Amino acid sequence: MKHQLAKHHKLLVIFICTTLCVFFTQIAIAQNNHNLRTPGKQNVQLIVNSDFVVTMDEAQPVIQNGAVAITDGKIVAIDTQDKIRTSYRAKRTLPGEGMVLMPGLVNGHSHSAMVLFRGLADDLALEDWLQNYIFPAEGKFVDKNFVRIGEQLACWEMIRGGTTTFVDMYFEPEVAAKVVEECGLRAIIAPSSIDFPSPGFQGWDDAFASAINFLKRWKGKSDRIIPAIAAHAPYTVSPEHLTQAIRAARHYDVPLTIHLAETQTEVKDIQQRYNATPVQHLENLGFLDPRVFAAHVVWPNESEIDLMAKRGVGVIHNPDSNLKLASGFAPIPAMLKAGVKVGLGTDGAASNNVLDMWKAIRLTALIHKGTTLDPTAVPAKTVLRMATLGGAQALGLADKIGAIKTGLQADLIQVHLQEPHLLPLYDVISHLVYAADAKDVDTVIVNGKVLMHKREMLTVDINNIRREVVSIGEKIQADFRHSN
Repeated sequence: MKHQLAKHHKLLVIFICTTLCVFFTQIAIAQNNHNLRTPGKQNVQLIVNSDFVVTMDEAQPVIQNGAVAITDGKIVAIDTQDKIRTSYRAKRTLPGEGMVLMPGLVNGHSHSAMVLFRGLADDLALEDWLQNYIFPAEGKFVDKNFVRIGEQLACWEMIRGGTTTFVDMYFEPEVAAKVVEECGLRAIIAPSSIDFPSPGFQGWDDAFASAINFLKRWKGKSDRIIPAIAAHAPYTVSPEHLTQAIRAARHYDVPLTIHLAETQTEVKDIQQRYNATPVQHLENLGFLDPRVFAAHVVWPNESEIDLMAKRGVGVIHNPDSNLKLASGFAPIPAMLKAGVKVGLGTDGAASNNVLDMWKAIRLTALIHKGTTLDPTAVPAKTVLRMATLGGAQALGLADKIGAIKTGLQADLIQVHLQEPHLLPLYDVISHLVYAADAKDVDTVIVNGKVLMHKREMLTVDINNIRREVVSIGEKIQADFRHSN
């Protein structure tokens, strides 16, 4: 009996050993076959697929059934899905059926925290709106907490709409920078300096000193936050202070932004004060150079357009705000023809009501056809470029963002193409300009990090933001009603 048990035990051990040997041999063969099929496959962090990849790169403008490989926040490769799949292995892959992949939108001019003044004072001329409503409201309410809540709301709105880079010309830059760091967007933060009292400051001297301290602390600190200088406008900043601003921008090698030639009233005011139009006034001060980007520029003359092109000045077109405040129609076709670097912006939500770049895109494509009576004045491709690569060029960031190109930062968005207003599809760029809107944005990626996927926000607490916004809005409304 013992002999038979020992024999059975020995057979069982042999059977188990044989089975395990066969099992591990099969695994080894399968792994070897896999390696033979995928020689030299490179590991990356993320692959994003789409039915169409709109690159804004002239070398390969649109790739059907394309994909982008990303690692360390940068674009490693752009090609067809088959070729990317053959050459790269990713920790995470995002599907792209029914979508277009494109560069994230660049909002070249905003006052982000002013979303908390959205709808507070509408249907007014710019000077009345600023002097009698906005400046007094800022004096009462703008502080660190206001900027924190407003910046969070703005980031939520911009991520939802596919904006990946924005310019913030406002107050409390340290607070704004912290919010941007947390939400994951890319921003040029330019604390506004002005000659008269503003929130927290007595005038130019202390405001400008604070701005310089901010840029010293943040220059080179973050790969997503660029500190900059903002001189509010030629009619609110003296020639001496404008000169001080441009000298500091050159010394610290940072961008400089300014409101410029926004209204006819401004043009007349500057002519009376300095015997020059606003653009020429800045030229006389030695202010114009490639690090400068100016918001609005609605009323330049032909020689000034040529001058801005010659000096390399960027211009940020804000069609929504210009229309609502009845500022006029910027001569964008003439600027583009002259070679001026032109991007798009929303302005603040107090004068636009939304931070929606898709509305700015569509308006830009339409109003210049109407004002010139030329349907070819600003084609769809040109407008989409203004919202992406053109904006990056105007801001001096084209070496980092604005296109889907190897070596650039992975700031990308996926846009749905399956909604009824996007069917059928003949020209993807036409659809993006004339038919798409903010609600069509599905996924937002900045620096290779996914901030929103399938419309789900991943980096901001929207419920907490909503509660705080409602609370502060009730306080502003109560004070506004009491004052008026």
